Amino acid sequence: MSRPSRFAVPTESPARWLPMAILAAACASVLAYPRAPAATPQRWAPANIASDQYESSPTFSPDGRELYFMRSDRNFAQWRILRSRCTDAGWSPPESPSFAAGRAGLDADPFLADDGRRLYFVSARHDPNGEDLDIYYVQREPGGDWGAPVRLPAPVNSPASELLPRALADGRLLFGSSREGGLGQGDLYMATPGADGAWRVRNLGAPVSSAANEYEADLSHDGRELVAVTDRGDRSHLYRYRLERGRWRELGKLPARQDVFQVGPLLSPRGDRLLFAQADGERSGEFFVLDLRPGADRHWPPECVAKSAANAAIK
Repeated sequence: MSRPSRFAVPTESPARWLPMAILAAACASVLAYPRAPAATPQRWAPANIASDQYESSPTFSPDGRELYFMRSDRNFAQWRILRSRCTDAGWSPPESPSFAAGRAGLDADPFLADDGRRLYFVSARHDPNGEDLDIYYVQREPGGDWGAPVRLPAPVNSPASELLPRALADGRLLFGSSREGGLGQGDLYMATPGADGAWRVRNLGAPVSSAANEYEADLSHDGRELVAVTDRGDRSHLYRYRLERGRWRELGKLPARQDVFQVGPLLSPRGDRLLFAQADGERSGEFFVLDLRPGADRHWPPECVAKSAANAAIK
């Protein structure tokens, strides 16, 4: 599958293989962390989640017992959404959720809303060529399963690809898009639903959006911290921003590997830790976690320890 011309990026960028920024990477875990804040990202690789393929774009249910993420093959193709549940034996072997497309390569970037009752994702299931990624959602039914996927209307979706939707508590939706009229190859947008059911979409503007390629971001629950995935000409990296007096200020690049790309950022509920995907040599792509400030809550990402391991730890 070729990447649309609007997403043209330097050949070093992973995005040359996909029409999106769902390229995965990074997961190998450390179940116990040092007391001092980590100066560098640490692997997070629970059994059954980490594999020899690429895991990225994680999202957890409010109780921390359900995990959705994206997995692609070692060539950044054939991506699909998977679900794992916390059981007495640890994280369960991942499986396709009920709303998943019938074949790989169509669905990506899952995100659970704060109440756990709606899940957003991107899909090209409507496109015969399988290239135009639009934002969809599914609603959780009374029995706990998911309803039929609903495709959001314009202007949220556009003829270009939309990426990594992030639902805010007030109903707004943050996402990346390469649509016409932006500031660069890709920009970050905020969609606001109206009382009449219509959506208003605005570009976040400088400095978050720029002449470079911004295509993914996550926003803290208080709306004051933002982490964006941006390709400024070498490859895609993580950049941090803070809202000060109503304006975003860039705080710089986060400390991750410079020789590989990072994607799929997810901020902890307190905004003090970041989970993302990063290449990891022979392990292919893995999840990594990074402390963003001293005293970060080390209980996030949610732990799911098998009962036998927990009992052994107590002894």
